[in-house]
Amino acid sequence: MRYDPIDPQLFVRNRDKLRALLKPNSIVIVLANDILPTNADGTLLLKQNSDLYYLTGVNQEDTVLVLMPDAGDPKEREILFVKETSELISIWDGEKLTKEEARQATGISRVEWSSSFDGWLHRLVPQAEHIYLTTNEHLRAEVVVETANDRFIKRCQARYPLHHYERLAPLMHRLRITKDVEELKFIQKACDITEAGFRRTLGFIKPGVGEWEIEAELLHEFLRRGSRGFAYNPIVGSGKNACVLHYLENDKVCQDGEVVLMDVAAEYGGWNSDLTRSVPVNGRFTARQREVYDSVLRVLRGANEILRPGNTPMEYQKQVMELMEAELVNLGLIDAQAAKEQGPDKPLVRKYFMHGTSHHLGLDVHDVCPPHEPFAVGQVFTIEPGIYIREEGLGIRLENDVLIQEDGNFDMMGNIPIEAEEIEELMNS
Repeated sequence: MRYDPIDPQLFVRNRDKLRALLKPNSIVIVLANDILPTNADGTLLLKQNSDLYYLTGVNQEDTVLVLMPDAGDPKEREILFVKETSELISIWDGEKLTKEEARQATGISRVEWSSSFDGWLHRLVPQAEHIYLTTNEHLRAEVVVETANDRFIKRCQARYPLHHYERLAPLMHRLRITKDVEELKFIQKACDITEAGFRRTLGFIKPGVGEWEIEAELLHEFLRRGSRGFAYNPIVGSGKNACVLHYLENDKVCQDGEVVLMDVAAEYGGWNSDLTRSVPVNGRFTARQREVYDSVLRVLRGANEILRPGNTPMEYQKQVMELMEAELVNLGLIDAQAAKEQGPDKPLVRKYFMHGTSHHLGLDVHDVCPPHEPFAVGQVFTIEPGIYIREEGLGIRLENDVLIQEDGNFDMMGNIPIEAEEIEELMNS
């Protein structure tokens, strides 16, 4: 088994928390994601709908969860629909979950075959007043592909036009921002696997190595330790490529004297980690590279001190920009007087640090959250400042994942080398 077993009580707790937020006489319906096509007869691996996974732990297509807390029959208050294995499916794709396996994995007593869902739908929906359906409401989402849930919304509204339709997304965002202890175990495991991959690369990187070869070393270590692979498309950019924020080609050869930026991390059991490190290709930072590196590290540590309960994302980013401004002045990249005179948007700072500093982390790498939600205990964030000097072909970004706690943040990547001296020592040992 690739992953450690997930305690089904996690999903029981998650469903209980959702039920507490629903209006009276409601029904919740969440469908699995589609298996997406590529070209010809090709398909991608299933990437499960995160809300369905959060509520059930089922990573299988053609799955539907129905919650109806006020159903007259207690046995109809939560029903899971899963795909039935046929002889054809078992030969070509392998057997799907049995009903008993689904019960054990989810803690849901009533499990039915997906083929019976339409019949059950008409039995249950007329008893409800409010119908909660899920959509992708992430603020940065660009939705161009119609999902199974999108199609179901159209079908359900056409069949039951007089019900009160409700948005499930705000409720799920509210629940998912605070991590359960079981979730933290899996995020930490993803961080630990990421550490193993990073340490492996430190003994491999040298002039003449291809960015794609570094990617391969990381993937090898991730897979052998139980991950399905990268949590997101890996960025391995050397030299000027490190200044491209979403560089994905990973097809250049690392040259002597360059820094290679690696924004790469593993997933585990569906939960994600997110790491960035920038290391010298030849194992030794130049004086200038070290100067910029230390500036970024100071901003990361300063950001960690202000990423605290009660602070808000907008105020936090403003404070981090102040930290970065001071570092850019010290590096001679912007003039101190000009920095004082610039507007609140700090265009001089944004020339060299143009992205946000932190984001929620969990079942999605950029995990969902209510807009402008203040930071709170139990939330997991990245901290990832960077300085990108395109005119020098130098980009440095550093990133760790932290859990907000009462008495200070817990660095879930605290064992991963980040000090310049330690990185140089490991690369040259």
